[in-house]
Amino acid sequence: MSPSSLFQFIIGFFLGIILFGAGIAGGAYFFLTNVAVNPSKHLFAEEKSTSEKKETPKSEKIKQEESPKPEETKAEETPSETEKLPDGAYKAKVTWSTGLSLRSDASTDAERVGGIDYNTEIIILSTSSDGQWQKVRIPNSGQEGWVKSGNVEKIN
Repeated sequence: MSPSSLFQFIIGFFLGIILFGAGIAGGAYFFLTNVAVNPSKHLFAEEKSTSEKKETPKSEKIKQEESPKPEETKAEETPSETEKLPDGAYKAKVTWSTGLSLRSDASTDAERVGGIDYNTEIIILSTSSDGQWQKVRIPNSGQEGWVKSGNVEKIN
C-alpha cells in the first residue's frame, strides 16, 4: 500500500465519521425541536359547540374589528377583578398541564359538566371532607363544579 493511498484512506475514514456524526446530530436536532413544541390548545366539548357559530360576512367582520365596543371589553375584564369572594374562598390558577374536568359532584363517576384550561384563574369555594376534591367557580361564566384537589395553585 502506497503512502498516498493510505493517506486517502485515512482522510476518507475521518470524513465519513464526520458526515455520519453530522447526520445524527441534525436528525436529533430536528426530532428534539419538534418534541419540545407545546401542543395545540385542547377544546373541550362544551367549547366546540360555542365556537361553531354561523360565519359572518367579511364586511361585518371588518367593521367589528375596526370599532370594538368599549362596554363589551369592560364587561369581560371587570367581573373577575371586582367579584366579591364568599367567606373562605380564594383565587387560584390551574397547574395541571392538560387542564381539568369540571364535574357535577365530588367523584370521578360524576357527570362532566365542563373543562378548565391550564393556567386559567378560578375561585376555590370549598374542599370536600376527605380533601380529595375542591368546589370551584369559573369567574366570568359563573359556572360551578368539582375538580380533583392538588391541581391548582393559590394566587393573591
